[in-house]
Amino acid sequence: MSYSYYAHIIKRWAAILGLDAAQYGTHSMRRTKATLIYARTKNIRAVQLLLGHVKLDNTIRYLGVEIEDVLKISEDTDI
Repeated sequence: MSYSYYAHIIKRWAAILGLDAAQYGTHSMRRTKATLIYARTKNIRAVQLLLGHVKLDNTIRYLGVEIEDVLKISEDTDI
């Protein structure tokens, strides 16, 4: 599927739902999905893989996650 067709689908869905289509785009949907996955699972590595980020730091910045939050999750996880 091309980027422009995907963008068209997003805009059409927003319009059908009665939303301002200008407020929704492919990037906002990508970011929202990644944020929801992280919020539900706290698995930053899975989100990193899904986004295709090479560096974990990029994923942390992309999600707006504070490094202290990530370290706390890590510390709270027993192995």
